[in-house]
Amino acid sequence: MKLSDRKKKILQYVVDDYISTAQPVSSKSITEKYMKDISSATVRSELAGLEEMGYLSQLHTSSGRVPSAEAYKLYVTELMDKGKLSGKEIGAIKEAFKNHADNLEQVVQNTVKVISDLTDYTSVAVANHSGNEKILKLDIFRHKPNQALLLIVTETTLIRDKFISIPESMSDAQIDEASRLISRLFAGKELCKISGMSESVKEEFAGYREIFDSVMNAIEDYVENDKAEVVMEGESKILNHPEYNNDSEKMKNFLSVVTSKDRLAELLTEDNDNIEINIKIGGEESENMPSDCSLVTATYSASGVKIGTYGVIGPLRMDYQKVVSVLEGVGRILEDIINKN
Repeated sequence: MKLSDRKKKILQYVVDDYISTAQPVSSKSITEKYMKDISSATVRSELAGLEEMGYLSQLHTSSGRVPSAEAYKLYVTELMDKGKLSGKEIGAIKEAFKNHADNLEQVVQNTVKVISDLTDYTSVAVANHSGNEKILKLDIFRHKPNQALLLIVTETTLIRDKFISIPESMSDAQIDEASRLISRLFAGKELCKISGMSESVKEEFAGYREIFDSVMNAIEDYVENDKAEVVMEGESKILNHPEYNNDSEKMKNFLSVVTSKDRLAELLTEDNDNIEINIKIGGEESENMPSDCSLVTATYSASGVKIGTYGVIGPLRMDYQKVVSVLEGVGRILEDIINKN
């Protein structure tokens, strides 16, 4: 059955009010706050109709209504107003990325922290880990007599770092020469295609065979161990939301997700990469999601290259308008900063 414009508007008011107060919404509160020109009896009738259609429920016959999962789904797809970040919030995002924009691990940590701080929910991220990235440059620096730091800059402009073994007998000049040769050979190549080059370049690296093998092993290890890494921030913030304070079942469901990084990784990566903002409400859309939780995710890219998927997990009564505006704002600012580096 198609909803009338008035039913849609009333449903929007109910969801907005319930998100804001966590209290069941009555016909009286709707007429007093939003629809003063319509009688309370008319609003009661519309609320009853919405309940029959499965969008609202009533805990007690004398209480107000609360939205169902279906109501939230309709809300985020049709009814929700577009949110806007304040100047203070934009400033907080920019400050979070002021430094370390060339270090993937630090970018991920800063991103989940600022998302959690601005939304007051648990934020999660899975960083992109792709063997299809092309190498822009490679550098090797001595760290210890028999160890060097390998820095690989990919086309995302984010740095991957790893320690590798080197012969103690190698001089700094020889390390620099080996670094230049390997960087020139690998520049423009995809990480996943480098392993097949080993035999074809043996003669060129006859003098630096050991350090060349160490670089090859580091790259192959990175490509082979491509399991998504999940980062989380603000797990305890779920206690800031009243529906979790006195409901052990809801808390158990929430913890079943956030304590399983494999489950979170699947939730964050099971969508089409082209989806910028994706909202999962309840457990119908994914077996990994409890029925009383929601997940809002955003896939971030820079220069057309995916750099990770970030999200917020929380109650059905999530402030979706706020969460979407924060995720979109963080994505825009992060992309600008990375592209400038």
